[in-house]
Amino acid sequence: MQNVKINNPEDLPDEIIQKAIAMMEQEEGRKVVEITIRTTGNPDEYGITPVFEKIPFQRVRRITGYLVGDLGRFNNGKLAEVHDRVKHSV
Repeated sequence: MQNVKINNPEDLPDEIIQKAIAMMEQEEGRKVVEITIRTTGNPDEYGITPVFEKIPFQRVRRITGYLVGDLGRFNNGKLAEVHDRVKHSV
């Protein structure tokens, strides 16, 4: 079984849970790290709440006319423009 935290108070078979996890991972394109199963009131239906792995976030800014995540590709002239900018605060 995967390294997934499973909250299964209804004691559904592992085979069903693994199929549900595989389907969600395929649709979402990332790994499930936790799953919670609950009843819905219909005896043949269950609610499943997945928690997916976090996606790293990179801030993108518009600096001197370019959309950039960091300043690693700027030459000395562009770095000087960034340094000389007037920074406004709220």
